[in-house]
Amino acid sequence: MTKEELFAVMHGTIIVSCQATPGEPLYRGEDSIMYLMARAAKQAGAKMIRTSSKHDIIAIKEETGLPVIGLIKREYPGYCGRITMTMKEVDECMEALSDIVSIDCTNTVRGDGLSAPEFLQQVREKYPNIIIMADCATYEEAVAARRAGADLVGTTMNGYTKETADCKGDPNFDLVERLVNVMDCPVIAEGRVHTPEQAKKMLDLGAWAVVVGGAITRPLEIATRFMEGIK
Repeated sequence: MTKEELFAVMHGTIIVSCQATPGEPLYRGEDSIMYLMARAAKQAGAKMIRTSSKHDIIAIKEETGLPVIGLIKREYPGYCGRITMTMKEVDECMEALSDIVSIDCTNTVRGDGLSAPEFLQQVREKYPNIIIMADCATYEEAVAARRAGADLVGTTMNGYTKETADCKGDPNFDLVERLVNVMDCPVIAEGRVHTPEQAKKMLDLGAWAVVVGGAITRPLEIATRFMEGIK
């Protein structure tokens, strides 16, 4: 699909994030079952999947035939982030034929000394036709990522960086609305969206699409919310 076709497919939809990382109950390494989560998401009507690891990108595309936002979570000494942090992870996403590649574009410390916009420019030089989703935590980061060549921006990292650590609880509706009003590219609402009502509010605010992960595909997180809710 072209970029325009991909954007049209995701417009007004929920993108289901099917991921499991080491330490989570559903994590099984190369014996991953995330393709089954993606199968369920497709049956429910999802038009696009977000997933991590080269293996899961390939497996989910083969299972569902849906376009995938791919990323690789990997920790490196000297790096504070872990979402597609180096060119190695970008290469893996491209080898797996990710339709869109998600990259950490926060202001967290990078071991290579580059800023997120500088890294994006390097990625664009190597892969001129890549479609980049910038995972951001703040308004300023999203603006900078767009200027550096990101094709769409997401609020993925809001609440997960030192600067935004106090942003907990409900989704950051204000951040999404602010970005929608100024950005000339799709704004993807992501982070702490736990209910259909919250997802619909994001779309009503103008979000191009909403990524929902934990509320659908992380049973430990879902069960814990119920347990906490009855205390």
